[in-house]
Amino acid sequence: MDDEIWAAAHRWREHLDAHNGADPLELTCRIMKITEEAGEAAQAWIGVLGQNPRKGVTHTTDDVVGELADVVFTALVAIASLGADPRQAVQDVVTKASGYLPA
Repeated sequence: MDDEIWAAAHRWREHLDAHNGADPLELTCRIMKITEEAGEAAQAWIGVLGQNPRKGVTHTTDDVVGELADVVFTALVAIASLGADPRQAVQDVVTKASGYLPA
């Protein structure tokens, strides 16, 4: 990933810290925001499938991709908010996940 992504996650953490503080309740809200964003991704996928007969097809695959990217970025901000390095956290999980694949 581009360095701009990691810098943006840190900038957003700083912005949120300045506006909302960084107490445990605020950190809880940042973590819960990931679930909110995941719900939006699920809602968009339901819209792609036209699963709600009252609404029909309401979203595109591009909408879903955008919502999933929101989930990823929101998680990066939450990781930074916990004082961890998002880049290292992602690298660690990539290494772990790669270990599960057959050689």
